Amino acid sequence: MPSLRLARQSLAVCLVACLVLPAAAQTSGSQASAPLPAVIVAPATMEEVGASARFNGRAVAVQKVDLRARVSGFLVEQGFKEGAAVEQGQTLFWIDDGEYAAALAQADASVAAAEASLTLANLEFERQNELLNRKTGTQQNVDRTKAEADKAKAEVDRLKAQRDVAALNLSYTIITAPFAGQIGLANADVGALVGPDTGPLATIVQSNPIYVEFPVPERVLLETEAAVKAAGAGPVAISLTLSDGSVFPNEGRLNFADVEVSESTDTILARAVFDNPDGVLRDGSLVSVTIKGNIGGAELTVPQQAVQRDVTGAYVLTVGDDGTVERKPVTVSRTVQGLAVITEGLTEGEMVITEGVNKARPGAKVDAAPAEAN
Repeated sequence: MPSLRLARQSLAVCLVACLVLPAAAQTSGSQASAPLPAVIVAPATMEEVGASARFNGRAVAVQKVDLRARVSGFLVEQGFKEGAAVEQGQTLFWIDDGEYAAALAQADASVAAAEASLTLANLEFERQNELLNRKTGTQQNVDRTKAEADKAKAEVDRLKAQRDVAALNLSYTIITAPFAGQIGLANADVGALVGPDTGPLATIVQSNPIYVEFPVPERVLLETEAAVKAAGAGPVAISLTLSDGSVFPNEGRLNFADVEVSESTDTILARAVFDNPDGVLRDGSLVSVTIKGNIGGAELTVPQQAVQRDVTGAYVLTVGDDGTVERKPVTVSRTVQGLAVITEGLTEGEMVITEGVNKARPGAKVDAAPAEAN
């Protein structure tokens, strides 16, 4: 009987072992076949990115003038087509000049009469002075005629000034273009009564060349100028992106930076000038301004999203040939158009993780796919 009992116990142990060992083997196999974390990587590459930054700006006409009537009267003619180009000195508006021509003629007549009186007063003064020299006249008569001659001379001067005013008012009846440019809508029709209180009759602008004004943080302007100076490069180049996303064909150059820094925004108002022969840029157009120093030479860059930061500073996660993740501290000098410029910590060709950083751990292996495949 003890032998039978022992045989039964051995059979039970064998059955348990047969059940447990396959389950354990299945668990071990499951763990061995677990997939590695998937990440996207991109290489550190050398790029000529220069020193650049982007801002919002607005086009401003080099010259802009509101044409106004300086005298009152009825418009009798308009000498331009709305929206067309006009030349300097071109007559744009005529105001009825009848009243002003008559006033000038009256002023001319008054001057002529006053000059005749002056001639008579001078002759009388000379006659009295001659009589005094012959001892037949008196000093009193000489003084009196001298005063009358001076008075006549003053009257001539006064009337000539009035004539000048009349001539000036007559000239104001013709409104001409102060410079070559493009004219906008006419705000008054022929036959309308206009005057100094009417408001602008039209606006003329010169838009070739044209200015673009934009606020630049003081730090960015100083860094860009320092980088350009250190590289011995030329002036800072400016490019524009229009509101429809297209790039303006002509590059511009900075020609002005304000002497004051805005205390509220810590920015400096900068201005660039652009050739605009086709009139693509209009006064007031909103544009995107990119300033770039003409600095030669390639710099090491990685996609901006690859750079992570914590309390110790900036770092990237790299993936070796065997798929092992490594953390590398880096120094980032600046970001340009989605790229981070790396000055220390990486070498060209190293693969950095751009997507899936939260799934990667230093020392662990990952399944890395290049960004192009993504």
